This record gives sequence, structure tokens and C-alpha cells, in this order.
Amino acid sequence: MQIRIIWPAGHLTATLEDTPTAQALHRALPLSATAQTWGEEVYFDTGISVEPEADARQVVDPGTVAFWTDGDALALPYGPTPISRGDECRLASPCNLLGALDGDPRKLATVRSGDPIRVELVTA
Repeated sequence: MQIRIIWPAGHLTATLEDTPTAQALHRALPLSATAQTWGEEVYFDTGISVEPEADARQVVDPGTVAFWTDGDALALPYGPTPISRGDECRLASPCNLLGALDGDPRKLATVRSGDPIRVELVTA
């Protein structure tokens, strides 16, 4: 499954794995939210609530599409957060892994806190 994430200064697509959380997100699309930033991470509310999955992780690669179960939010890290050690992408708490952004995750640096953000399914 592929999604498109759109904000005023740009957009990215992401490829998601077939996980319970990705399926819940798919059912909620399209969705609109207000972007928040935390260090070099963009996150936003999805309106869905899911349980942590067995492979939930707190330290992930830049460009990982993660679901923060504590905040019902998509978390899109592209660099260090305030709790990172060195250059790692450390999320606020373990998150469900959904997939990865296609292209350069550093494009997320153009997202500003308060920006409108939209997530939609990419159809062939």
C-alpha cells in the first residue's frame, strides 16, 4: 500500500507493509490533521487508536513511518529528536512500524508546526 503525505511546502509518498496498524490507517484515509514537530520528527493525530504491536521500536531509521500508540499519531522521523543519543532517530516511546518514506525524508524539514497535513491513499 502506498500513501501520499501533503503539506503546504511539499509532499512525499510512503510504502506501507501489511500490518494491523497499516490496515487501520488505510480504513481512516483520507485524513487531515495539524502537523506538530519534535526535533527532526513530524507527527500528527490520526483519529485512530491501536495497540502496540510485537515489533514496536523506539529507535528507528530516518524515513520510517511509525505509529505512536500513546498519541494516536503518525510519527515521521527524519533526524534526531530531543531525546536522541547522537544522530539516531529516537521516538518518544516504542512505536508500531508501518513502512518507509519513498525519497528523501529530509523534505520533512519544510513542515512547520501548525501546518495542515493530509494523508491519502495513492491509487494506480
